[in-house]
Amino acid sequence: MTTRNIDRLIEIMAQLRHPTDGCPWDIAQDFKSIAPYTIEEAYEVADAIERDDRDNLREELGDLLLQVVFHARMAEEEKSFDFDDVAGAIADKLVRRHPHVFDADNHDPGTSLRDNWESQKASERADKSRSRGEEPGLLDDVPIGLPALTRAEKLQKRAARGGFDWPTIGPVLEKLEEELGELKAEITGGGSTDRMADEMGDVLFSCVNLARHLKLDPEDSLRSTNTKFERRFRHVEASVRDDGHDLRKVGLDVLEARWQEAKKRGL
Repeated sequence: MTTRNIDRLIEIMAQLRHPTDGCPWDIAQDFKSIAPYTIEEAYEVADAIERDDRDNLREELGDLLLQVVFHARMAEEEKSFDFDDVAGAIADKLVRRHPHVFDADNHDPGTSLRDNWESQKASERADKSRSRGEEPGLLDDVPIGLPALTRAEKLQKRAARGGFDWPTIGPVLEKLEEELGELKAEITGGGSTDRMADEMGDVLFSCVNLARHLKLDPEDSLRSTNTKFERRFRHVEASVRDDGHDLRKVGLDVLEARWQEAKKRGL
């Protein structure tokens, strides 16, 4: 019987973690030391998707799967859970959150799929809080490790479910202008770094709120702008270099002119 690749991968990970015959680096890792790699691999998957590179996507998904197998192996060693438990838990969750597919006879067709999904998630969060002896709250279990823009959006969405939100975009724009004014006051008034950082955070939080009201993903918006900046700056860099000049010596006026040239070219 042919061994499935997932079983082979699990066996390889077990060998790498073997206390005497394994790899010293793999043996030395723990959940916290591996966590940054897990996050990095998730971003690399997103990058491959953004570049529409299927070969690279296959590779990056493998790297991300390795992270799951690595964490599951460490948990199995401490007898917390194993890979099969991980797979079983997500399978159960998918069935639970899709009653319209797996329990159609008892599913109310008048309930929207999104409302049902959110209701199931809220129920699961409440159960987790009660298991810890805590009262459930709307902001429970918003992961701290999320990118700050993404976490801000999730916090705002959760608060909005409790009615803490403006019904129109006007006050959202006014709040952004207010926060920009407060940041400007700290800058011109010689405010401390801590005060300016605090006001800058308020400005960014308000920008996220504006994006949310516009039904835009702030993380995607900024990622797109990063890509655009990189594309235009590379043009600036290349054009200056092609003219035989040093980027750091031509002056801002020249660089700005090349930047505008890149914009006109649609870069």
